[in-house]
Amino acid sequence: MKGDAEPEYVPANERCAFHQVIFAHGYFSSALHEIAHWCIAGSARRLLPDYGYWYAPDGRDAQQQRAFEQVEVLPQAIEWAFCMACRYPFSISIDNLHGDAGEADEFTAAVADQLAQLLTQGFPQRAQIFIDKLQQQ
Repeated sequence: MKGDAEPEYVPANERCAFHQVIFAHGYFSSALHEIAHWCIAGSARRLLPDYGYWYAPDGRDAQQQRAFEQVEVLPQAIEWAFCMACRYPFSISIDNLHGDAGEADEFTAAVADQLAQLLTQGFPQRAQIFIDKLQQQ
C-alpha cells in the first residue's frame, strides 16, 4: 500500500483485518525494501508493528546510525536481489540525510558481501519465492 510518510508494517488490528506493508511516497524501491523486511520476519515478528524493530527517524547520531545499519544489512541485500530480479536499479539507503551518515562505504560493502553470501548459500524461503515471481515478469 502506498503511504505518504515513512514506510512501515502494520499488522492486522481492530481497524484493518489484514496486515499491511506500507511503502513511502509511491517509491518502487521503498516497496521492495519493505517486502524484504516481510520476507525475513518470523511469524511472531509479523504480529508486531514494524516487525518489532527499533527505528529512529532521519537525524540519527553516529551510534544510532550504526544500530540502524546492523539491522539493515540483510534486508537491503535482499532488496538488491529483488532489484536484480526485476531489472531495476538498486541504491543503498543510509536513510539519515539530516544526521550522521556513518561509514557509507563500509555499509555498502557489508550489504554487497551479504548479497554475495545469499547468492551462494540461498535466500530465505519467502524471499526466494518473491525473486522467482519477479523473474517471471
